[in-house]
Amino acid sequence: MALLRHIPFLKAVLTYSLTAFGGPQGHMGMMVKTFVQKRKDLTEDELLEYNAFCQMLPGPSSTQTVMLIALKRGGIPLAIVTLLLWVFPAAFIMGLFSFLIYRFNVGVAHGNKMLPLNLFSYIQPMSVGFVFFAASRMMQKSIKHTATASIMVGSLIATLFINSPWVFPALLVASGFISNFSDNRIPTPLHKPKRIKWVHLWAFGAIFIIAGVVSELARTDNWHHGRIYNLFENFYRFGAIVFGGGQALLPMMYYQFVSRTSTQLLTSGQLLTGFGLVQALPGPVFSICSFVGGMAMSQYGGLWQIVGCLVATFAVFLPSTLLLFFLFPIYENLKHHVVIFRALEGINSAIVGIIWASGIFLFRSIAFDQSLAFEWSNLVVVIITFCLLNYTKVPAPLIVVGWLLLGWTVH
Repeated sequence: MALLRHIPFLKAVLTYSLTAFGGPQGHMGMMVKTFVQKRKDLTEDELLEYNAFCQMLPGPSSTQTVMLIALKRGGIPLAIVTLLLWVFPAAFIMGLFSFLIYRFNVGVAHGNKMLPLNLFSYIQPMSVGFVFFAASRMMQKSIKHTATASIMVGSLIATLFINSPWVFPALLVASGFISNFSDNRIPTPLHKPKRIKWVHLWAFGAIFIIAGVVSELARTDNWHHGRIYNLFENFYRFGAIVFGGGQALLPMMYYQFVSRTSTQLLTSGQLLTGFGLVQALPGPVFSICSFVGGMAMSQYGGLWQIVGCLVATFAVFLPSTLLLFFLFPIYENLKHHVVIFRALEGINSAIVGIIWASGIFLFRSIAFDQSLAFEWSNLVVVIITFCLLNYTKVPAPLIVVGWLLLGWTVH
């Protein structure tokens, strides 16, 4: 019953999962507002540190960050419940979309509206406002002198002009190396070392190997409903090797499920429809896997389609969860060494630059309409959102609801 005392925290997580739009960058702004400013579950420095650590791992960084917040409060059990609450709403809705598209032949790709899409008219610029708010708040904490400002600007420029998901871990490593030339000293005594639980690493490796072997046997021996084993292996592999967030999943899934004639399970229109829909939902972009898993199993009937949604979602989040539980105690032990302690200053500065660049990317994608005219209304929404977050005490969920209602009534 130890989880009962964390019910207020879990309620906050559920509210966060229903209102966190904008992908990993937008999620950071919501985390600052919800878990740092309102609930004070952690400090801004800790949030930056957690986010920097998660950027160096494969898998969904915003999911891993909120799990670390829960891990700090209540250990692994609370982290797992938090993961379920964070993933479930978006995964459930995306799984439902797979039924709607397959059963009723409706969707964006067919020119029909599955949702009152005008409801989301202001959500993208609102998310940009959240991103800039997060960057502004974190800059105040992390940028303290010329060296950290230079790392921030360099990371911003590199992120803007280098189009590769590998730029993120490369920037963090380079920034940590540069900041080691400082003479910072560890201000607090060493804590008791965390116990390393190797079972999580062994489980990660064993599942990777077993899933590959079983998937290949299911394919070569033509098992009945063997596709479900193939799906588990596909999505577990995606979750184990993908860097760069949910956007980096798209080319992997396109190659695996669309372009390979031997395993073509979706059309490009179906995949892009799912990817477009997940952008309009709160929660992790990785929830698109629920949609793809459901579509892949749709021809076997409704029950197997539900199984496809569940297996794909479970498989894609499992490897990053196991790696998080294994590597974070190691990181906690290492960060008390002077090399790691000094590196954190540069890494945090790089994260701020990456977040600024993400906001610029997102705004650039919505700045012009189809006739290439500048969308001033989007800029106004960004500014208003930033000001509400930075200068008022309006709760973040109310800001989201306000823009949703305005989009519904105005358009």
